Amino acid sequence: DTCRPRGHQMLLTRQLATKKAKGKGQTQARVSISAALVEDIINLEETSEDMQAVVDALKEDFSRNLSVRTSPGALDHIIVMTKDGKFPLNQLGQISQKSPQLILVNMTSFPESTAAATKAIRESGMNLNPEIDGTIIRVPIPKVTREHRESLAKLAKQSTNKSKEALRKVRSKSINQVKKFKNKVSEDTVWLLEKQIQQMADSAAAEMDKLLAAKTKELLG
Repeated sequence: DTCRPRGHQMLLTRQLATKKAKGKGQTQARVSISAALVEDIINLEETSEDMQAVVDALKEDFSRNLSVRTSPGALDHIIVMTKDGKFPLNQLGQISQKSPQLILVNMTSFPESTAAATKAIRESGMNLNPEIDGTIIRVPIPKVTREHRESLAKLAKQSTNKSKEALRKVRSKSINQVKKFKNKVSEDTVWLLEKQIQQMADSAAAEMDKLLAAKTKELLG
């Protein structure tokens, strides 16, 4: 399990041998970095978890916000700005599907937030045009056009780029943490750890690309 420092250690030992072999044309004695030393410098498991969290957030965004069919559940987590703060729509109103073409949001419990909720639905990026009817918000479901599918695919690409940006921040933060030990540990140790962090980031980015490819295929049909 490469998430365990011991697993990382074996991997690091292997990589260093390869680096030496390439440099000298022959395999030199392997240099092993002790797991304890690695832990003193950086918690690689934490780095891995932080990167995975970015991937998971993208997955969640895709399943929650980027679906061709608008379902009542798709409106649940639209954030509404009220005078008392931000709330998900499903905490302010009762969301139900009246027919395949119509979702209703009953705002009887918080009638004063009806206008704010309507605005949030309109600006959700889901191509919805809600209408207020007393304390009921009527949300007609748009027909699924090619254009709508393409705009969702574009949003999926934008979300992936934002997630990759977040991933780069995790990677940079971890590499900077390793660089702080430049004068305390060997150059090889720093090089190996940076390489390990880069590989973890590459692997997370590859997972994001797979998610995007699958989502794009699903959206464009």
